[in-house]
Parts: sequence; structure tokens; C-alpha cells
Amino acid sequence: MPYLPAIEIEPAQPATAAVIWLHGLGADGNDFAPIVPELRLPESLAVRFIFPHAPSIPVTINNGWVMPAWYDILEMTLDRRIDETQLRASAAEIRKLIEREIERGIDSRRILLAGFSQGGAVAYETALSFDKPLGGLLAMSTYYATADSIELNEANRQLPVLVQHGTLDPVVPESLGQKALQRLQADEFEVSYQSYPMEHAVCPPQIEAIADWIRTRLD
Repeated sequence: MPYLPAIEIEPAQPATAAVIWLHGLGADGNDFAPIVPELRLPESLAVRFIFPHAPSIPVTINNGWVMPAWYDILEMTLDRRIDETQLRASAAEIRKLIEREIERGIDSRRILLAGFSQGGAVAYETALSFDKPLGGLLAMSTYYATADSIELNEANRQLPVLVQHGTLDPVVPESLGQKALQRLQADEFEVSYQSYPMEHAVCPPQIEAIADWIRTRLD
């Protein structure tokens, strides 16, 4: 079975957990790989990190330029007009990566999904519709693009979700992160929200919070 190309970072001992982390528009798996040592996770957690590369496609809002993207963005209105078919196709590719980790012997409840910006929108769709219980979802500087059309799966109705957003984000306004929070709360998910005085980026205190979250989810 073909899988998306990805950077994989193996733990010092055989992996018993996995984090699949999706990058944003125009980036690739290299974007977040350098964060792994900054997390300073204990070796005992034995976490394999997987950073897949999105395919390169024309992106309408960028004059049709071809770049790594999980889906096309048609209009940069506040609610974003996107190609949901492409988003769901990307989610299907990420599901294949999750299934591969299960085949490698990782309990699905020790698999975490993380995504930044566009990657976060795909992570929402993938995790909340997945048919086996996952360990957690980290949504960074992103939006819940398929909130009105997603088919939630009962297997992940108890999924812990952490939403993080920059208060100064000019690309994905914080209001979209808060809107996702409110929708998740309305659907009775276990969701936490953290904001940081930053733009469309990642900051050191946030990395510390992510490390704490991963330890909590996998300890």
C-alpha cells in the first residue's frame, strides 16, 4: 500500500506510541521535525514521530501556484472556502498512516494526531471521524473546516483535544480557533484551549505546553 512520504524520528527503544504531525500550507514535514528534541520527552515514553509531506497542488488563493498543500483554498474569507473533497482525501491518507502504526504494534490509544493551520483542519477531520479510539488531538493555529459536514465516529467521542492559537495571528484569526472550541464544547468533547501572544507561529512556552500534553496523554 502506498503511503505519503514522511520524516520518521524513532525513539531510543522500540516505539510504543506515535505522534503524527501535519504541517501547514507551503511547508513540508521538515517544518516541525526540529521541535522533537525541544520537547525533552522521557525515553520511557518511546514515541515515534511521523511528519508527512503534503502533495504539491495548485492553490487558488496563491494565484494557482503549485505548492505543498493538504487541500485547495478558494477564498480567504473569514470562514474560508475550501475544497472539502481534497481535504477528505488528505484525511484518508493520514488514516492510512494511523493504520500503519497500529499494524506496527502501537495501541491506537497511544497514537496522537497534531496539525498546524491547514494540517490542523485535516487533523480535525481525521481524528474525529476515525473508527478506533485515539490518544489525543492537538490543533495548532487552525480552524475546524468540516465542522458542519464531518461524520463524527463514536470511537472518538471521548477524544481529548487541545486547541492552541496566537492572539495576534493575521493568517488564521484567533476567532476561528475559538469558534472550533465552541463547536467542540457543544458536541461535548473533552477540549482545552491555550492562547499565546504570537502571530501564525509556534513559541517556546507553547512547546513546553505541548510536551506536558504529550506526557499526560501517554504516561
